[in-house]
Amino acid sequence: MRNIPLIILVLTMVSCNGKLVKSEFRPTDNGVWNKDSIMEFTFNEIDTVQRHNLFINLRNDEDFPYNNLFLIAELGFPSGDIVTDTLEYEMAKPDGQWLGKGYGSIKENKLWYKENIVFPSSGVYTLRLSHAMRKNGNVEGVTNLEGVTDVGYEILKSN
Repeated sequence: MRNIPLIILVLTMVSCNGKLVKSEFRPTDNGVWNKDSIMEFTFNEIDTVQRHNLFINLRNDEDFPYNNLFLIAELGFPSGDIVTDTLEYEMAKPDGQWLGKGYGSIKENKLWYKENIVFPSSGVYTLRLSHAMRKNGNVEGVTNLEGVTDVGYEILKSN
């Protein structure tokens, strides 16, 4: 009988992690994300009936010089179709306090990308991520985005 609270705790932890389908991170080049460095992830064996939430995960440190982040995301389907989105995310509050989770100098941000998406067919899906940052008044984009240490994605089962 003394083990019942322990069993409940273990079951709760396992059931919470039961939503995770896929997750992966890739490091940038020494905390610098070059505009031509496209982070590419492939995944397959996804339930074609279940609804999913797809997130872009990003780790940044105190060298990240902006309050927001612009990304280009391309989701490639096994059929060859590609959906391209230009995304903007808030990375800091107006007072400069970083959003995201973590202690110390690195913050991890879980950024919504696709909500309640159904992956309609089996096969290989490809997610390509690149940054699209620009300085105000500058037509040319930022070549090397400092302060981004890792880029990744996460797929969770939707409720």
